[in-house]
Amino acid sequence: MSLPLPPLFSAWRQTLRAGYSWKHLRSDLSAGVTVGIIAIPLAMALAIAVGVAPQHGLYTVLVAGTLTALFGGSRFNVSGPTAAFVVILLPITQQFGLAGLLLCTLMAGVILIALGLMRAGRLIEFIPYPVTLGFTAGIGIVIATLQIKDLLGLRLAGEPHNYIEQLNGLLHALPSLQVGDCLVALVCLAVLLTWTRWVPKIPGHLVALTVGALLGLLLESLQIPVATLGERFSYSLDGIQHPGIPPFLPSFVWPWQLPGADGQPLTVSFELFRQLLAPAFAIAMLGAIESLLCAVVADGMTGSKHDPNGELIGQGIGNLVAPLFGGITATAAIARSAANVRAGAYSPLAAIAHAGVVLIAILFLAPLFSYLPMAALAALLLIVAWNMSEPRHVRHTLRIAPRSDVLVLLTCLILTVLFDMVLAVGVGLLLAAGLFIKRMSDLTDTEALPKHFHQALNDLPEHVLAYAIRGPLFFGAAEKALSVLRRFTPGVRVVIVDISAVPLLDMTALAALENVLRDYREQHVGLVLSGPTPQVRLQLRRAGIVRVEGQLAYVRDLLQAREKALRWLAPQADEESTEE
Repeated sequence: MSLPLPPLFSAWRQTLRAGYSWKHLRSDLSAGVTVGIIAIPLAMALAIAVGVAPQHGLYTVLVAGTLTALFGGSRFNVSGPTAAFVVILLPITQQFGLAGLLLCTLMAGVILIALGLMRAGRLIEFIPYPVTLGFTAGIGIVIATLQIKDLLGLRLAGEPHNYIEQLNGLLHALPSLQVGDCLVALVCLAVLLTWTRWVPKIPGHLVALTVGALLGLLLESLQIPVATLGERFSYSLDGIQHPGIPPFLPSFVWPWQLPGADGQPLTVSFELFRQLLAPAFAIAMLGAIESLLCAVVADGMTGSKHDPNGELIGQGIGNLVAPLFGGITATAAIARSAANVRAGAYSPLAAIAHAGVVLIAILFLAPLFSYLPMAALAALLLIVAWNMSEPRHVRHTLRIAPRSDVLVLLTCLILTVLFDMVLAVGVGLLLAAGLFIKRMSDLTDTEALPKHFHQALNDLPEHVLAYAIRGPLFFGAAEKALSVLRRFTPGVRVVIVDISAVPLLDMTALAALENVLRDYREQHVGLVLSGPTPQVRLQLRRAGIVRVEGQLAYVRDLLQAREKALRWLAPQADEESTEE
């Protein structure tokens, strides 16, 4: 039997089936330029947020953005660094350095490819909405807190290891507040919040960063210091240090040859891979969730349909190759993909064009990036964090959702902020699953059927009892539902059970039913199951629970159940009359 081919280039196949023209080419190029302009400062800001130099964010867009567009399954997804990864990637950088971060990203790429080949794209749909909303809101809070340092120009005494330490460090660092950074941050925030309302066609963050850079130069001329990207980051060329980011393309290098947390290359070992496996898996899961959610949003905006497995493979290839050229973790970004659609994109060529814009920026505009104030980039990320936390959706969910969903949301949010996203998602899924099982078990019940329920129950002898079970019989409900069948008065000889409303049985239910049958045999009581669905009947047969005259029968409806019960009672009545 031949294995199915991996779903590569599915987005391109969709595009070709829909038709492509020069008009579509112009739309793609125009959308690519628009999104590329948006991506440049975001990529640098997000790279800084995860603890690496800003050029690594641009390399991510350049390599991963191109490869995911080439091989992915969504026509409109635009991939690159995203804010969701900050809470996962920053601890990796702090512990293993740039080398560990890139190696972990490479491992995540392999996991994503494996998920795509295993056709696991649809499994992401089983993650409950409160879990997703909870950890994204928590990530937004963490990212916003991380920006306070650069927004206010604070000088922290040490490196905090958790959220509480971070808040404590910020409070103690408030006396080091810098007036220049605060002014730049306030002006940039004002532009970011108001510009799009007045001039929506020009990206507000581009204007905000330009205004912030000019204000920073003005303040510097007035002897008011403002921290800039060029002061914080530099690169070496021919043994000479230059401020800012390098104006040339990245070269191929194995991740472990780059500096670790101690500044030395990593030693490749099984222990290193073991330590990175858990965060790599977390990166892959979050990347899969965000990319597929992004594709769903794009489908809703365009009426198209993405290939989830192809998208996972495309994201995997992008994250597998990007670290070899200095790129950090990438995934599809909802904000950039939505902007891509609104700008008129028609095919993955728009995402490739957006990477081309970043390429031009690296080669020709790199020296200008040195003048960007760190406070301006922090203000940009603060707005990203606010949008990511989706406060309106959180408030709406807290107001209308069932208490169990509210509990899941708040648990995921708090655990994400105080601990990490991996723990939050794990606990959230377990909690959501447990509460779902509880709700389903509450829907399953067993009750005695009154005489007026059905004409077949009229004038039944006192030796016959009738029950109905409604709902799925699974491990959370089977024991409770079937235990009712054991509680009947002496003298009962036949029990009719209407199971027409039972959609399924699991192994726990089958085992409990076998116990009921064993008790009935010992007490010489027959069981008639009325109205089993074909699936339930098949499950009973496979479990070896088959018809035995006088002990167990399956019948179509309650009328047949009545006839069967009376037929079983007749020989018993004859025996009793003979004995008399």
